[in-house]
Amino acid sequence: MKTSAIADANIALVKYWGKRDQTLVLPQNSSISMVTDGLYAHTTVEFDSKYNRDIFSLNGKNIDTKSKGYEEYVGKFLKIVRKLSANKKHVRIQSSNNFPTAAGLASSAAGFAALTAATNKAFALGLNKRELSILARQGSGSACRSIHSGFVEWRRGGKMDGSDSYAEQIADAKYWPEFRMIFCITTKKEKKIKSRAGMAQTVATSAMYKCWLDAIVEDLKNVRQGIIQKSFSLVGKTAEHNCLKMHSLMLTTKPPIIYWNEFTIRIINKIIELRENGLECYFTIDAGPQVKIICLESNIPKIVRKVQEITGIEDIIITKPGQGARIVNKHLF
Repeated sequence: MKTSAIADANIALVKYWGKRDQTLVLPQNSSISMVTDGLYAHTTVEFDSKYNRDIFSLNGKNIDTKSKGYEEYVGKFLKIVRKLSANKKHVRIQSSNNFPTAAGLASSAAGFAALTAATNKAFALGLNKRELSILARQGSGSACRSIHSGFVEWRRGGKMDGSDSYAEQIADAKYWPEFRMIFCITTKKEKKIKSRAGMAQTVATSAMYKCWLDAIVEDLKNVRQGIIQKSFSLVGKTAEHNCLKMHSLMLTTKPPIIYWNEFTIRIINKIIELRENGLECYFTIDAGPQVKIICLESNIPKIVRKVQEITGIEDIIITKPGQGARIVNKHLF
């Protein structure tokens, strides 16, 4: 009954911001992301009668299973799994990320995708990719995209029960081998406003939200087409503009949500400068201060050298299209 899994984080090229159903975690719009090789969550689960209560630890820290945060995320997820399996045994879960948690780097996406894969195996649920995606979504929306490899689209769906809201692969990890994303870590601190709370606040108060939904279909079409045709300019331009539109929503939320810091702005300006000087690259930023630079492999040395001129960046990580959630033999306990 002890099972371990690894899942890579994913970064959206067309963002998801806002839910139409909080309980089932159904998005207001579809989204497209790249699964990122090398940034992952490693999770071990064990359902056993020797445990008289559920135990959960994250990055070496024990989490109170009676806390509101645990109940809203992991506790809720386990209730769904137990309903699917009819197994009422207590569980021990240990999870670890090899990158900063809750800092705008999709740690919850990787974590819940890994947890989904591990519990599916431990309980012999036999879920297929679509079903795994639906289950992962109910832990953390973007986790549904980390079930797959490469470039992935999470379909909004329209049914009230969420049965048609899941992720599908557009292209696998080997399809576009030159595509890269450079992570510029401006701080490893946890963000003050979690994505889930920020989304709800934006949907309720931003006057620009309808404009966001009206424009999203075109962004999805362009990025999907750009991936299939390997049109770097189309993907990069659309992803950057989509990112700016999402952060415009946050700025017009009441009260405003500002995730960026001074280094975020400096990196954005550097990318614009590089592009003006003939080096094609683009940026995208999730709900946090970290900047991801979209580029081709051949331009990495020049971009990294220029970005390193900015003092204050804590780390630079280079990623390529990564793998989907998978079972591993290495256990954390």
